[in-house]
Amino acid sequence: MSRPMVLRGGRVIDPSQGLDERLDLLVVDGRVARLGRDLDAPKGAEVAAVDGLVVAPGLVDLHVHFREPGDEHKETIRSGARAAVAGGFTSVCAMPNTDPPIDDPAAVGFLRAEGQRAGFAHVYPVGAISVGQKGEEMTEVGELAAAGAVAVSDDGQPVWNAGLMRRVLEYTKAFDIPVFSHSEELGLSRHGVMNEGPVSTALGLRGIPNAAEDVAVARDCIIAELTGGQLHIQHVSTRGAVEIIRAAKARGVAVTAEVTPHHLALTDEAVRGYRTEAKVKPPLRSAASVAAVRDALVEGVIDCIATDHAPHHYEDKEREFDDAPFGLIGVETALGVCIRELVVSGRLDLPELINRLSCRPAQIARLPAGTLAEGSPADVVVFDPEVRWICQPEEFLSLSRNTPFAGQELVGRVVMTIVDGRSVFARGADR
Repeated sequence: MSRPMVLRGGRVIDPSQGLDERLDLLVVDGRVARLGRDLDAPKGAEVAAVDGLVVAPGLVDLHVHFREPGDEHKETIRSGARAAVAGGFTSVCAMPNTDPPIDDPAAVGFLRAEGQRAGFAHVYPVGAISVGQKGEEMTEVGELAAAGAVAVSDDGQPVWNAGLMRRVLEYTKAFDIPVFSHSEELGLSRHGVMNEGPVSTALGLRGIPNAAEDVAVARDCIIAELTGGQLHIQHVSTRGAVEIIRAAKARGVAVTAEVTPHHLALTDEAVRGYRTEAKVKPPLRSAASVAAVRDALVEGVIDCIATDHAPHHYEDKEREFDDAPFGLIGVETALGVCIRELVVSGRLDLPELINRLSCRPAQIARLPAGTLAEGSPADVVVFDPEVRWICQPEEFLSLSRNTPFAGQELVGRVVMTIVDGRSVFARGADR
């Protein structure tokens, strides 16, 4: 067991308890033992002065791709979990679109075991909805849940079969796990490579219309209403999807939603120059859609922020735009992008941002995270909310470098990350 630790004099922000004040935090036996002023340090305790820094529940990411098994040259469970703690994430939900997919209990067990062996962020498996992610036959959802899957999803591929979506939303109720939906109508998006609009026309690239997302979100919300199942819409990017989710929530549908930092910060203008690092699905949208998803996050129509961390090898992203894969990495830039775009701009205050990056996602996936309440696991992020830094991908701990934020100034950076009472990342320490 790790030795006791005291974080002294930080600004403790814990939205789960309504806390925002200067306090000490005592960690004993891997758990939060006490919050208070001028706490005595137990004998042999590690004491860290964190004056001027924020101490908060570790961040929780509902949407990462760690590529193992099958594409370990892009990312491994270990490298992804290590990159996650560098970004302040102490819990992450790993998507099942690996090779082979996470579609049986053994695969779920492998992912859990590798995450535990790595010893960085907690890695929670998300099992596949369909066998082989083919959208045809439902997996043994109960067995996946028993093995440790915290949700099911066919992310990377939409569930094209509405009957299958109905069955999985009905079946998961028995196991109290949500269905994470990659909502995309392939009949409208299949050959597109970026947002459909003036920029795609100017670049001569095939577009993906907003309707490809809107139609699928509407279908999934209707089925969730029919079944009473818990639906979570991934990577919302359009104004139409926002309005559909808003209306569904107003009717009492059990639906939650996430938005990525890149969909909050960037428009399809980032693709100009045929920049494949800005090629992502759903695509970067228009300024109007960016404004809509920002407003929806502030209002609570969109519940949380998730990165959709999607590593790709340099050579894959160096192809012609049409042939390059979709996806960009995000765990090491998320906090800096979100503080810049939301806190500095005055759209959210810091406690509410932490709520959307930690407390709320933990609630959605029913994770033992997102709080510094006494007795809870000591998963903690310590960060400087004001430091400005230049994003330099060569410094990332991820194996991949595919970010559209390279060279940009970001605001706020992690200083220390603690998982189960152990310091697993300290900026400036030997990496």
